[in-house]
Formats: sequence, structure tokens, C-alpha cells
Amino acid sequence: MLFWHGQPDHYWSSPGEMYPIPGPGLLRDPPVLPYLKQEEPNGISTSQPPCPAFQYVLCAPTSPAVRHHEETLTYLNQGQSYELRMMGNPRGDPGGEGRRMLKSVVRVVFHDRRLQYSEQQQLEGWRWSRPGDRILDIDVPLSVGILEPQIHPTLLNTVEFLWDPSRRTSVFVQVHCISTEFTLRKNGGEKGVPFRIQIDTFGAGGKGDPPEHLHSASCLVKVFKPKGADRKQKTDREKVEKQPVPEREKFQPAYESTVLAECAPWPDTLGAPHSPPGTPGLPSPHPFKLLSPERVCVSPCAAESPLESPGEALSPCASPLETQQWLHKRRFSAYTRIFASFAGADLLKLSRRDLIQICGAPDGIRLCNALTGRCPRPRLTLYVSREPAGGAEGAEDGCSGLYQEVHLEELTVAELTEKLAELLGLPVGQIQRVSRQGPSGIHILVSDMMIRNLLDETCFMVAIGKAPGPEGYHLVLR
Repeated sequence: MLFWHGQPDHYWSSPGEMYPIPGPGLLRDPPVLPYLKQEEPNGISTSQPPCPAFQYVLCAPTSPAVRHHEETLTYLNQGQSYELRMMGNPRGDPGGEGRRMLKSVVRVVFHDRRLQYSEQQQLEGWRWSRPGDRILDIDVPLSVGILEPQIHPTLLNTVEFLWDPSRRTSVFVQVHCISTEFTLRKNGGEKGVPFRIQIDTFGAGGKGDPPEHLHSASCLVKVFKPKGADRKQKTDREKVEKQPVPEREKFQPAYESTVLAECAPWPDTLGAPHSPPGTPGLPSPHPFKLLSPERVCVSPCAAESPLESPGEALSPCASPLETQQWLHKRRFSAYTRIFASFAGADLLKLSRRDLIQICGAPDGIRLCNALTGRCPRPRLTLYVSREPAGGAEGAEDGCSGLYQEVHLEELTVAELTEKLAELLGLPVGQIQRVSRQGPSGIHILVSDMMIRNLLDETCFMVAIGKAPGPEGYHLVLR
């Protein structure tokens, strides 16, 4: 479907109106931007450099509190629609290629290297804390000149669309996450992390060939709660105005629009702009190997191969291929690309702090425990011994017998019955009741609540009694 809105000829104003000169103050003249024209008046020559093939402008002011040697910074309000003007120069493509349809992928990514290593995990955590929300969205009714806008259900930070560089194109985007949601402590008082808005543009590839990468550009932004960006902009302006004149000259001028600077393409887009890797553990329509829901939900020990011990650690002699297989088996598939060239010895040399910095706290701790061969501690451990057949007197003598461990994770009667049946060699279907001996020798029926309130490492003697009927048993915990 073509999302094209009929607009009067004056919808896109002249360069002076697009980037108006602000009044006196810190907002100075905007940078000279090439305005794309099909032809120039005769007899007029210009000494300006040729127009770039592509240029993207975010209609949001830059911060005045940025020094000259630093990259410009733009403040955005959460959920507010901001215009991104897409400009392509047909003359920059001598073969007339500029008139073909192009595909652009817009994404919000992390600027900090530490967060880039754990991007998938950060996005997954945000998804669970904000179910049903997206990080980046397109405001289609306001957008002009875009075709086939696509919003992937699993790629929360990515949108893409088609556009014609020979026509006026303007896409309105909304960022729904705020910068403080990805700080180490989310209780306020910290500076929010910066994001990058990056646009990668591709042309149509040949038959059987992947799309051709044409251009990439990005800008640095911070996202605040509604109206927070306006307050921050005012605070920065007042901060700079209070500086002496020599200090004030060290800051960049503030512009009313942000020009995205050319950058390297996003790594995932080089092969297929429409199929970045999906979020781990989520269904994805793209041809990437993801964990199945059954594999994601199993316990750490149950995910191991039956032939392997749950606590088996990675061998220092493991090759990079064996290391990748080890990571897959232990549900670290999201990090196989990061550790693609790591042998077993290389991975084992990483400290707990290194793993947490690369993988984030939850998965970093889990990977550290897996590397050292530590199995997760069970929620409840009981020590159980079978009561001798000699009655109460035999039971007293049997207290010094051997006890066996019973580990419980679900803390339910069904789980306890299954573990006791396995320990005592009884069919689980024939155990009709499990009770506990209470004060004055009374028998109390064991319930889920009773199991949850048991002290860890409690000792029990189990007495087996015949139940009414041909086959059946009652178990009594003493």
C-alpha cells in the first residue's frame, strides 16, 4: 500500500523556511545544507562542494552544552513524533539509479560499547518489563512518501520502509524508551545512557544477490520522559549563558535541526537489511536459528545432554567449534557470535567481572557458574531414610543408618511423592497418601504449604504402610 498524502506544492518549504534563522541567543544560524534541485539556474556557478548522495535531517534541536571537539547531542521526548527528512540526490548516481525505489532501515541502538555487547539481553529485559510496547515506531499518518512500512514484532528497535529519492520523503518516528531505563540503577539520580538513531539505505540487488548498501548515517540522542527534553534543553542553555565569554566560545552553536553524520553500516544489515537477528527466545519469521520455547523454559540442569553431567565444565582444550557447541547446549546461543573465535582456554581466562560486563549481570553470573562447573542450588534439600521393618524399636536403632538426599525444586506434594517413590523403589501411581507424624503421634496430611514451610536439610524416617485395596501404599514421615 502506498502511504502517500496529497500535499500542496508548498508542503516542503524553501531551505530558509526549512531551517529558519533563530532570534538572538545561543541558537545560531543553522548549518548550510544542500537543497536538492533537479536543475540550477543558467549562468549561476557555485563554488560549494557537490551535494552528497544522501542526507537525513532529524527535526529536533541540538544541545548547546556540547563542546567543539564532541559529537552533537539531541534531546528527545518519549513517545513524541519527530520528523526525519530523507533526501537523496539523483545526480549523485550517474546511471539514473537515484530514481529507483530504495529501502531504509531505521534503528535505535546503544552508543556505549558495554551495552552493545549485551544489546539483545537489554532489549529482552525491556520487552518483559514493557509488554506490548516498542522501542521505535513509525507515525504513519504523519509520514509522507514512504511505501510498505514494516514493523517487525520481534525487533523492537527497528523499522524499515521503501522510498523514492526523487520525491519528497518525510518519516515521523517515535522513541518509547527513556535513557534511564538502561542504567545500572533505575531508581533515579543517574545520567541516562545515550542512544544512536541510525539509518541504513539499500538499493535493489541483482537476481540472487543481496541488496546493495548505499549509505549509512547516525546521530547521538538522549530520550527523556514527556517534556523532559524541553526542560533539559533550557537547563543547558542557561548553564552555558552563565559561563564567561571565553568559556562560552568553547561550546558548539545549537541548531534547530540535527543533521545525521555519515557512519559505518550496522553490521547486521550488510547481508540482509530486512532480516536482523531476532530477540532470543522469541518466535521470528526470519531464517535464523533461535531457541525453541521448550529449550528456553527447561531448568539449567535439565538442558544438559543425558550423557553429560549437569556440572560438567568447559574443557581448556576445547576448540572454537566445540566451545560454540558447549554454549548452545547450555542456553548461551545469544553470545555465540561474540565468542565465535574463542577456544575453551580463551573463555576460561575471562573473569566473573568480564563476563558480567559482556553478557549482563544475569547471564554473566550464569555463564561464570557454568564455566566453573557449579550446578544451581536446589530450593529445598531433605535427608530421607527408610524405616526398618522392626517397628519403633527398630526405628530407633535405624536412626544411625544411611540417609539419602532428596532435592525439591517445585515444592509440591506431587514432586515429593515422585522423589520418594524413586528412592523407595515403589510405583509412583500406587502411593495413595503421604502424611507426617505430628504431636502425640497424629498423622498430618502433607500439603504444598507444609512443604514450602519445611526447614532446609530436615531429616525424615519414612514408614511404608499398606493402604486398603489390592495395591497401594501410605507413606508416613517421622
